[in-house]
Amino acid sequence: MRVLVFGASGFIGRALCARLEADGHHVLRRSRDWNAALDGVDAVVNAAGIITEREKGDFERVHHSGPAALFAACVKAKVRRVVHISALGAPDGGTPYFRSKFAGERALKALPVEWQIVRPSLVYGTDGASAKMFRTLASLPVAALPELGDAKFQPVHIDDVCEAITRLLAPGEPAHQEVDLVGATTVSYAEMLDCYRRAMGLASPLRVTIPALLMRSAAVVAGLLPGATLTPDNWRMLRAGSATGPDGAARVARLLGRSPRGIESFIAPGEAELLRHRALAAWRTRALQFALALVWIATAVISALVYPVSGSLEILARVGLHGSVAPVALYGASLLDFALGIATLVWPRRALWAAQAALILGYSIVITAAMPEYWAHPFGPVLKNLPILAILAVLYAEPTSWNT
Repeated sequence: MRVLVFGASGFIGRALCARLEADGHHVLRRSRDWNAALDGVDAVVNAAGIITEREKGDFERVHHSGPAALFAACVKAKVRRVVHISALGAPDGGTPYFRSKFAGERALKALPVEWQIVRPSLVYGTDGASAKMFRTLASLPVAALPELGDAKFQPVHIDDVCEAITRLLAPGEPAHQEVDLVGATTVSYAEMLDCYRRAMGLASPLRVTIPALLMRSAAVVAGLLPGATLTPDNWRMLRAGSATGPDGAARVARLLGRSPRGIESFIAPGEAELLRHRALAAWRTRALQFALALVWIATAVISALVYPVSGSLEILARVGLHGSVAPVALYGASLLDFALGIATLVWPRRALWAAQAALILGYSIVITAAMPEYWAHPFGPVLKNLPILAILAVLYAEPTSWNT
């Protein structure tokens, strides 16, 4: 069967294309343009979708007007069957995301074609963006849990999504079905993160509940940024949950001929270690960079503006800096520290870590020669250089990204 997959470069689209080809189908991949590609096509799957808008009107273009034009072209080209991937909750949701998804459904259902509509819940896959985000959140030492009331979630595995769609494409499968694709397990948000955490071999974290009012306020602020993940609409959808309950899982089981996978089986034992390292690396490097930047910037501000100048000049005199040279050295060093702090945040790279390590070693050698008693100071001003050097060694050794 010749199948055109629109949105083939997306997470679901890539997985679906691989599954269809493994089943022996001839797959045509399209990410944007599908004109003049429908001749001889037996079926079309619309897998195009976005979760946030970069420009106003993106939801309408990607979820409604674009698919509507595609569906109309399918009718003209006499495509036998069209599968539209919508979203769980689209018929009842009140956000622009859900309204655009449901408008796409209505456009397809109005046409004389064998249509099938699937509405997945949260789709889990090793390389899925939302799965990466939830695994990262699950790996944090402190679990920040938004106040979601009784919201429930029924994540579905990408393999089950792809199998369900391939079955709906089969000529013998009845047309005009609307299927809510959910997994076998219904969980709360906290339980979902706990499942991922246990599967990755991580111990239970400390838990902190974030009040709904604070989350809503954060969503309003974050929503002002283009492409932000947390927006007021996404916060509303999170509060609403994404589940249908046992009846929905039973419907999926009838379509698949078996029970769909539950969240407890999403992460296989053989991939737990790799996914744990990826999840930790997603926030660990940035946390170390931020801590290091804070040390440099705070040191610069304290040296230049807080600590008595007379005291600083006295210390500089002990290392041989006197007269007009001493203030230049004081404020020059403060400016250098401040620049290194900013560079740590905006220009992170191995050369920077090496330069910082060399500077800290230089400071330590000078202090050891001129003021060895600082090694025995109760506040450990020189001893603290050792963990900072360890941080720099970790940053120097880290790959650019574990998630690429």
